[in-house]
Amino acid sequence: MHVTGIGGLFFRSRDPGALAAWYAQHLGVGPVGDSWSWAQQAGPTVFMPFKQQTDYFPADRSWMLNLRVQDLDGLLAKLRAADIAVETRDEWDSPETGRFARIHDPEGLPIELWEPPAED
Repeated sequence: MHVTGIGGLFFRSRDPGALAAWYAQHLGVGPVGDSWSWAQQAGPTVFMPFKQQTDYFPADRSWMLNLRVQDLDGLLAKLRAADIAVETRDEWDSPETGRFARIHDPEGLPIELWEPPAED
C-alpha cells in the first residue's frame, strides 16, 4: 500500500482567512503560527463514499467533514458557549462506533464531531 494517510483537505471559501480563524478558534484545527500544516494524532480515518440519495448529511452538500475528537462533552459546551448550534441524536451513538455531534461552519459546511469508543 502506497497511501499512508490523508495529506490535506482543500475547499473553496468566500473568506479563507476568516474561515481558517474560525476553525482554529473553535475546533483547534488548522495551521498554527507560521506553519501551514496541522499535526494530527494517530487514529482511525474513515474514507467512505455515500449514495447520491443519502440523508446522512444535507442533500445540498457533496461532502461532510468528520473530525475525531476527545472529550466531546467539553467541546460541545465550549461550542454552545460561543453560540454555535450543536445537534446530537441518541441514535447516532453506539458502544461500537462511539459518539457523534453535528455543527456547521460559518459558511454552512457540515461538520461531524466523532469521539471514538475508548480503547480497552
